[in-house]
Amino acid sequence: MDHARLVASLRLARSRNIGPVAYHHLIQRFGSAEAALEALPDLASRAGKKQVIIAKADDIEREIDSVQRLGAQHVVSGGLDYPPLLSHMENPPPVLIVAGDTSLASRPTLAMVGARNSSAAARKLAFQLASGVAEQGIVTVSGLARGIDTQAHQGAIQGSHDVSAMTIAVIASGIDLQYPPENADLQRTIAEIGLLITEYPPGTEPLARHFPFRNRIIAGLSYATLVVEAAPRSGSLITARLANEQGREVLAIPGSPLDKRSEGCNGLIREGATLVRNVDDILEALANIGDVAAVADSNQAPAAAEPRLLEEMLEPTLVPTEAEPPIAIDPEDIASDHDRISAHLSFAPITVNDLAVLSEMAVERVQAVLVELEITGQLTRLAGGKVQRAESD
Repeated sequence: MDHARLVASLRLARSRNIGPVAYHHLIQRFGSAEAALEALPDLASRAGKKQVIIAKADDIEREIDSVQRLGAQHVVSGGLDYPPLLSHMENPPPVLIVAGDTSLASRPTLAMVGARNSSAAARKLAFQLASGVAEQGIVTVSGLARGIDTQAHQGAIQGSHDVSAMTIAVIASGIDLQYPPENADLQRTIAEIGLLITEYPPGTEPLARHFPFRNRIIAGLSYATLVVEAAPRSGSLITARLANEQGREVLAIPGSPLDKRSEGCNGLIREGATLVRNVDDILEALANIGDVAAVADSNQAPAAAEPRLLEEMLEPTLVPTEAEPPIAIDPEDIASDHDRISAHLSFAPITVNDLAVLSEMAVERVQAVLVELEITGQLTRLAGGKVQRAESD
């Protein structure tokens, strides 16, 4: 991607109230980030606002310079360097900042997550499993948190025989910050010989609201997600749910019914997650998705295999890129639809499909109106594809 297109993509992604859904809709609707930026003032006007706050080119240039000085780079959705599996998510992160070996994201991947306050046995098992799958050419993806995440990364590094470490860490802060502090050396090692990924610009603190988005990326980067140990309300279960929503396999380690830290995993298995006892169980689960060796050798999608084809898992969520023609939407028609949609919006969450039914409009037209309301701060998007009226400042 040339510099001008990178700047335009970053300006759009960093503009006020532009989330992944709005970003991808605008790219698809107008054909490019440049065209979408030009259209934003008119969209805001139709939504009843005089202006929308667009990221300044000078600020973006400073961000690009800062990222490069840190030895990292930006990758944009739709670009050649964007992680292939992640691009198959519905509304993937528009922009990532990465440091390290980007080819790792094109190899067979397994997310490994679990509790921060994990048991000693679970931490030991996570290390052994990550080391074992690394020896088989499988990359472990995790979140660099305390407990299971740390052991997963360290085990993957231990089991790596290549120049690169077979692990990817996704963090919830800027790439220049180390969190937790005790993992600073591990983070630096992964940035040098593994792959470090974030969607946040340098200087961004690891706020609590960032972690669910980090978990979504972890799941999206991986063919399967393994939960090693998790209490009933663990964030690891969020990652498992996100993986399931994306059509990816969910695996879990069983534990004692007397240990609260095992309730989450036991519940996942009861609901249909694949039970894992050892590395062979993981390899068998990945083999059911397709020939993972084919990914490592060719960076292509795995060959079709029963009982579950990777092609079937991923095809429904393909994301449009700038190469596709713009959507033909009449601005006057959209303007007349604002009142119809607004009449059904409240502070109670509602799905886009339900809005389409209530307003007797096509989902595509409803989404166009919602994006215009979103970029002007009148709409909030929630998990599960739901929306609600935004609270007034």
